[in-house]
Amino acid sequence: MNFRIISALVMRYLFLYARSPMRLVELAFWPVVDLVVWGNVTVFIQKNTNPEFGSYVLFFLGGMILWDIMFRAQQGVAISFLEDVWTRNLLNVFVAPVRSSEYISATFIVGVLRILITAVVLSLISWLGYAFNVFQLSWWLIPFFANLMLFGWALGMISTALILRWGLAVESLAWAIPFFFQPVVAVFYPVENMPAWSQPIAWCFPPTYIFEGMRSVMKTGTMSWNHLWLSAGLNLIYLTLAGWLFVWVLNLTRKRGLLTKFATQ
Repeated sequence: MNFRIISALVMRYLFLYARSPMRLVELAFWPVVDLVVWGNVTVFIQKNTNPEFGSYVLFFLGGMILWDIMFRAQQGVAISFLEDVWTRNLLNVFVAPVRSSEYISATFIVGVLRILITAVVLSLISWLGYAFNVFQLSWWLIPFFANLMLFGWALGMISTALILRWGLAVESLAWAIPFFFQPVVAVFYPVENMPAWSQPIAWCFPPTYIFEGMRSVMKTGTMSWNHLWLSAGLNLIYLTLAGWLFVWVLNLTRKRGLLTKFATQ
């Protein structure tokens, strides 16, 4: 990979945000809305339940913040691709000597930058508004963030591959795909409280181990290392499969000349 090409692509996306401040507003607006809703629900439950149960309600805020990390990683890949489609620049990018790996790497970096902005905003609001300090997770935050980003990147490549294959008719998948997984990865509730038939499905996805680990760290200060290794192993599998799918669909699209369709839409 040529890192000069990757940095040039990243700078291009950054120029888009610099020239359109509303894109920066979008990074924080919906996460803040979600945080305020869950924060108010948490305060309401804490005031109307016994203190012991009230401490468990903070899991909602922790789950919401970590979920947004994964969502923003996915959006970094999918929305960066759609930005090129909307500006009719996709054909220019792939006519240039840009490898698929370089293009995807640039979207990964953009995803990380989006995550950093969102994470800082949510951490400050949760701390100042709801007395919830996400840094109580200590150094566990590092593997939590890393694993959620990896799965988010995998979902982003899957979203992009589907849009490449079927066009802007399925553009909404760029936002919808993460929410297909939200009910089964135990974001706001333990796996043991899910229906018996859905529990084996939940353990097939890396985020489940992270959200279970988050609750364990908040309750006991530690978690099972097996959960971290299983999450990392599954992430490597999903990332490899998603990367293969993206490259295969992109090559198929090139061979059939379908990239020109995005240049004229």
